[in-house]
Amino acid sequence: MELLTGMMALDEERPEESHYLASWFCQMKTDKEKLRSIIDPSIAITDETFESVLIIADLAGHCAARDPHQRPEMGHAVNVLASLVEKWMPINDDQEEYLGIDFHQPLLQMVKGWQAADGTADVCSVSLNDSKGSIPARPAGFAESFKSSDGR
Repeated sequence: MELLTGMMALDEERPEESHYLASWFCQMKTDKEKLRSIIDPSIAITDETFESVLIIADLAGHCAARDPHQRPEMGHAVNVLASLVEKWMPINDDQEEYLGIDFHQPLLQMVKGWQAADGTADVCSVSLNDSKGSIPARPAGFAESFKSSDGR
């Protein structure tokens, strides 16, 4: 709701009927023209994007149901939103060419490609077994008798 409207969930500066975004949004989304009027102006609304907005608004309304048992599971929300990913690609073809990145590849394949280009084929090239090596030695002149309990 916040992403679609650009509004905060609670804002006492707004008129009383819209103090609480969730209840106000659910009332507004029942009418397509009212919903269109409350969408954040920074979202370029076309007929195609408005169809996606309707899907997201419907999901948001279900997620804000008063009864927790009426709210969808996270898997359902992910599936609904995942179906919109292709429609809402945040880049254009010029950027893709400029960056030299194929955004049509799966993420894991992209990461492996970057690692191969960097010469770091391991998924994690840093050993986390001994993290004490990253802690600096005791500074010169620091009291040898100082213990962490002394700082409390």
